[in-house]
Amino acid sequence: MKLIRETIEEVNYLTEGEDGEKALHIQGPFLVSEKQNKNGRVYPKHILRKEVDRYMKEFVKTKRAFGELGHPETPTINLDRVSHMIVDLTEDGDSWIGKAKILETPMGKIAKNLIEGGAQLGVSSRGMGSLKSIDGVNYVQPDYYLATAADLVADPSAPGAFVRGIMENREWVWDNGIVKEVEINEMKNAIIKAKRHQITEVQLRQFENFLSKL
Repeated sequence: MKLIRETIEEVNYLTEGEDGEKALHIQGPFLVSEKQNKNGRVYPKHILRKEVDRYMKEFVKTKRAFGELGHPETPTINLDRVSHMIVDLTEDGDSWIGKAKILETPMGKIAKNLIEGGAQLGVSSRGMGSLKSIDGVNYVQPDYYLATAADLVADPSAPGAFVRGIMENREWVWDNGIVKEVEINEMKNAIIKAKRHQITEVQLRQFENFLSKL
């Protein structure tokens, strides 16, 4: 499965009262279906809707739908980099309008200072899935898994630099609920399957292979 990221630049900033205190939120279209995006990908609506419904039930409704500041390179959520919590995703035509609360975490405080300083931030969804190319367009397949509906990202001057999209050199697998890189998993399996008299040789070969990829 490939790591897939999509960026949307049109988000609004809101300050709302919450438990007697004012809380900063971001709001805007977090996810878009049926339209070919700048990365040449299309999310069929029935696939995205099914995954958003799961994400809402398992993460948003249970207050576990977090996002990070920046462009993480893995599908997992790094709690030390969490900046906000997604509190709502509402279907609107072919889009899902999201709302997220900026948290009082170290990264959340950085995001808040950037916003209050006038910085223009965008949101970037992050998920895993396979793609099928049809007439030069990549269609996201039913195995798509949404990791987070919105990471907070900067808006560079060059549109092409805003999103890196699919990380072609990395693939991921589920292993008992844990996301692991395919290459690391393959190296471990090669060592496990090695015969006793070959273990040292296989370990050395896999270690050299690992170093060559750094």
